[in-house]
Amino acid sequence: MFSLNDSMRYFLCPGPTDMRKSFYTLSGLVTDKMELDVQSGDVFIFVNRKQDQMKILHAEEGGLVLYIKKLEAGTFRVPDFDEETKSFPMSWSDLVLLVKGIQADPDNRYKRLDVLRQNR
Repeated sequence: MFSLNDSMRYFLCPGPTDMRKSFYTLSGLVTDKMELDVQSGDVFIFVNRKQDQMKILHAEEGGLVLYIKKLEAGTFRVPDFDEETKSFPMSWSDLVLLVKGIQADPDNRYKRLDVLRQNR
């Protein structure tokens, strides 16, 4: 069950992440690169170099959960990072805007494939 909400803390990993990584290697990135604790209940977001794939790692009761989003069209627009940045704190609304491709102007969105509209 999808259990992310606006009461959680979100951290975007700076720089691109190899999307072949899974639970344990992403946990290692959280510990080593981001210097955070994967078991804290926080949510960790990773984006690949082409910025068309995202993985979200979250520890909840019973184990780790990994959410994956692969865009068929368009890219995620991630914030610019200072090379010294260990992690970039985000809010729930920042994550939703990132996933949906919404910019500051809500009428102007980044390209996304809309399967629902194609099937009508």
